[in-house]
Amino acid sequence: MSTTLSDGEILTIKYVAEYLKVTDRTLYRLAGAKTIPAFKIGGTWRFSRADLDAWIRRQSDESQDYDGPDHTTGPSE
Repeated sequence: MSTTLSDGEILTIKYVAEYLKVTDRTLYRLAGAKTIPAFKIGGTWRFSRADLDAWIRRQSDESQDYDGPDHTTGPSE
C-alpha cells in the first residue's frame, strides 16, 4: 500500500489542521458546525482529501468574487 497522498485518502484532524494552518480546536469547531466537509468514524472526525481540496477551491472562488463594500461617494443618477 502506498504512503503517498492521493485524492481518495482519508485524513485525520491533526493532518488537516497542519495542512490548513489552523489549530485542532478550530477544525473541531468547523467540522461540528458543518462548515468544512467532514464525517465521523466512531467518535473521530475524518476528512476526504478530495472533498477538502474542493472545499478549499470553493472558498477561494467565493473570496475572489467578493469585491467588498461599495465605496461610491454619492447616489447614482
